[in-house]
Amino acid sequence: MKKIILLAAVALAALPAAAQEQTSKYDASYVQVWGQAEKEITPDEFYLSVTINEKDSKGKISIQTQERSMLDALKRMGVDTQRQLRVVNMSSDYFKKGNALAWKQFQLKLDTPEQVARAFASLNDLGISNVSMEKVTHSQLDTYKNEVRIAAMKSAQANARTLAEAVGQQAGKCFYIYDSNNDVVPYYGNVFLARGMKAAVTDEAADTADEGAGLDFKTIKLKYSIQAKFVLE
Repeated sequence: MKKIILLAAVALAALPAAAQEQTSKYDASYVQVWGQAEKEITPDEFYLSVTINEKDSKGKISIQTQERSMLDALKRMGVDTQRQLRVVNMSSDYFKKGNALAWKQFQLKLDTPEQVARAFASLNDLGISNVSMEKVTHSQLDTYKNEVRIAAMKSAQANARTLAEAVGQQAGKCFYIYDSNNDVVPYYGNVFLARGMKAAVTDEAADTADEGAGLDFKTIKLKYSIQAKFVLE
């Protein structure tokens, strides 16, 4: 029994030594580097928040009438209202009868800055002023994110090779990767631009809204950093 206990103790003592030997194998000779990559993307999806409210007309124009006018205006712009417009919220008063004032909120998805300008102008002409930019993005954003992450990893590998060659060695197996996943989408900047644009869509600007006058949406900036360790050979 004592012999078995002794063997077990020897085996347990050997485990940390083996682990330390494996760790020191890499710690003794490795290069630690960072790789970075970034990409700017022109957005192709623009989401507007549109709220129609009976208060805007002091109860003289019903929600139903405002909604029909809005749908007609959007269809004239070429918007597929079945696909690009959806209801996201409405007041409980919408379902009540009597003198209660109601409101209804929509999300409108558009594909170009030109459509955004035309939408602001058209809705403004209808007396619908509660319009704001909800978000700006790209339909293939996830694909681009992965591309930038891969490019960052390749950058790290290239940096390791450069440093290794400087001391007459080679960068071998990668045994550690840290992905910080740092991507920045300029959401707030685009909101500011869109809200400022509503005031700019005056009678003069509305004449050129089809050409996207005064619109300058920022690009979506993706930036990734990867930390990695490579064995020096």
